[in-house]
Amino acid sequence: MLGLSEVANHIEQSTIRTMSVECEKVQGVNLAQGVCDTEVPAVVRLAAERAIEAGYNQYTRADGIASLREAIAKKLQRQNGIKADPDTEILVTSGVTGGFDSACRALLNPGDEVVLFEPYYGYHYATLVGQYCKPILVSLDPPDYPLVADRLAAAITPKTRGIVVNTPSNPSGKLFSVAELAQVAEVARHHDLFLFTDEIYEHFVYDGERHVSPASLPGIAERTITNSGFSKVFSITGWRVGFLHASARWLPAISYFHDLTYVCAPSAFQHGAAAGLEQLPDSFYAELIQEYQGKREMICAALRVAGLEPSVPAGAYYVLADASAVPGTDSVEKAMNLLRTTGVASVPGDAFFQRGRGDHLLRFCFAKTDTDLADACERLAGLHRTAVQRS
Repeated sequence: MLGLSEVANHIEQSTIRTMSVECEKVQGVNLAQGVCDTEVPAVVRLAAERAIEAGYNQYTRADGIASLREAIAKKLQRQNGIKADPDTEILVTSGVTGGFDSACRALLNPGDEVVLFEPYYGYHYATLVGQYCKPILVSLDPPDYPLVADRLAAAITPKTRGIVVNTPSNPSGKLFSVAELAQVAEVARHHDLFLFTDEIYEHFVYDGERHVSPASLPGIAERTITNSGFSKVFSITGWRVGFLHASARWLPAISYFHDLTYVCAPSAFQHGAAAGLEQLPDSFYAELIQEYQGKREMICAALRVAGLEPSVPAGAYYVLADASAVPGTDSVEKAMNLLRTTGVASVPGDAFFQRGRGDHLLRFCFAKTDTDLADACERLAGLHRTAVQRS
């Protein structure tokens, strides 16, 4: 008898994409999907255009073009404190999504357990389930989401194979401290686990804090699979160019599965990313932080006016806000009611939590143009005006 696979029988469309579709229907302002509407740096865009005109439109090597791998190795050394061999330890990937998926296929077996910190990014959870692995959730509590060592220790079983660390985090904006990462690293070493990271928001860190890559800590690089990329920092989410760093012991298998599914990241876009790494000055990253910190303050202020108290993020470009004041029995109903009332699309908190912990939360993305973000903030202020009129 024909039928769907065991996994496919239980899948649901990402609510992030669902809310984006609903937003289009009402021609609202999309603060749901993290598409990053800000400008692509000219040096990145022009390098990709020149690459297309020069004929770089075919498959690349499975691990990516040499100039980009070399630029990534220099970037890792300079910005992350990670020493990497561009020929044996770096893979250019089809975004962090492609890198994480390929690493899971290469290093995990059906039935393995992998720790995720909650709130989690839904694609991490779904990728593990798609690999017939079992996500084990370790809850972090608002507003600052500190790591509770006892909770992590209690989550480890003989079936545990890995831990996923997303820093800065989507959706909470949590930035793992050095002390917290050291705790995670010690658990990974003690139980002989892989450490999978998602560091795509590494350049979005506020209030003078700094991002720390887990693989830079002593004695942990051999078991760490570092994923990051250019979608957010260069505003090229549709280009699908990321990178993965891993020990030469693991990279060939990871590269095999990436090749099997994605073949390679888009050729001309790899040239654009390489130009960005090579030519953009440190001031670019400093200005980016300043710009996005301003956007963060803008959206958090608007949410407070609207009666949606935010948990101010330390990094990334999302805000989780308490939507208890919005009508609805769960976060999906609250998100739809907010969209109907204000024309602002958010993501239901249920997309990032299990067991109903996200029922009262909504996530808002502030990676928008100043014009669109101002429009969204004004619409959210209308929620407060409506509440006042009703009272």
